[in-house]
Amino acid sequence: MKFFNIEKISQGKARAGEITTDHGKIQTPIFMPVGTVASVKTVHQRELKEDIKAQIILGNTYHLYLRPTMDIMQEAGGLHHFMNWDGPILTDSGGFQVFSLSKSRKMTEEGVKFKSHIDGSYHFISPEKSMEIQRQIGADIFMAFDECTPYPCEYNQAKSSMELTHRWLKRCIEWTEKNQELYGHKQRLFPIVQGSTYSDLRKISAEVISEAGAEGNAIGGLSVGEPEEEMYRITDEVTDILPKDKPRYLMGVGTPWNILESIGLGIDMMDCVMPTRNARNAMLFTWKGVMNLKNEKWKKDFSPLDEFGTSFVDREYSKAYLRHLFVSKEYLAKQIASIHNLAFYLDLVKVAREHIVAGDFYEWKKSVVPVLKQRL
Repeated sequence: MKFFNIEKISQGKARAGEITTDHGKIQTPIFMPVGTVASVKTVHQRELKEDIKAQIILGNTYHLYLRPTMDIMQEAGGLHHFMNWDGPILTDSGGFQVFSLSKSRKMTEEGVKFKSHIDGSYHFISPEKSMEIQRQIGADIFMAFDECTPYPCEYNQAKSSMELTHRWLKRCIEWTEKNQELYGHKQRLFPIVQGSTYSDLRKISAEVISEAGAEGNAIGGLSVGEPEEEMYRITDEVTDILPKDKPRYLMGVGTPWNILESIGLGIDMMDCVMPTRNARNAMLFTWKGVMNLKNEKWKKDFSPLDEFGTSFVDREYSKAYLRHLFVSKEYLAKQIASIHNLAFYLDLVKVAREHIVAGDFYEWKKSVVPVLKQRL
């Protein structure tokens, strides 16, 4: 069975495809909700499946390794069984989290020693250890261990970091070839293109990653503070090089307009904590623009939360009610807003896919992006 099939390419680079895993099919382009610690914050798995219509979710290697620990993960039979999610799962490598612990980590050629944010204990993750942990988690798609550079980043630092990522990739591949899956389903390793915002480095990295011959590829080190135009430029350059017959995953992106622009540049998979994080702060994304539910203007607005929304919360609750919950600091507010935002993101990529298939994606994107950016 083929892992990735392209069904339609629309005018430029935007494409509609399908990824097949042992836990189900994924229609691309796709947005993947982030379930850092085996939970998409404030959302039940049933809501993820039935209301949000998530087709694949993410788990975080660094966090799951520290808690609940791999002993419990293996005893549970892997992350799918542990969290009762029977759809596809992708895990990151832990590299980004370790990178963000810049004050409490020490990097060497061998790997990274770091201090747990939970109890201050010291741990060491190498490329091999990251692969071992991700085998124990059992995700359908798992990521090679890489170093993510900050922005801005000096050229020499970006170059040496990229070269380290490439050396680590070889070790990741060697380990996975020698060690079988644990839970009876296939796992697929995606390497990661690095190189900061330097075109020549990104070109080198994209070529090295392409030559690795993996079943899919990722672009990392973007959406870390660089201007949007830089992110689009690098994405465009890298997708020109990465194999066209394999899925491309842009890590950590982004706003609804970032997602549509990235799809237009040939990206198939995206993830971001933004829909849930912003939801917990009363910011809702809609087809009409961005709403801040704490604003006074919604105080007496008893109309449905979102007339164009696809989830039950959009019909069953009013703007005034959700505003009241936020002002009252009720937990239910965060849950309602998170379900809405995630359902909107999944609807966004679904509609984008429909326009790719119809052949008018770029005209549609041009008309809808300015509307999505509006503040209501």
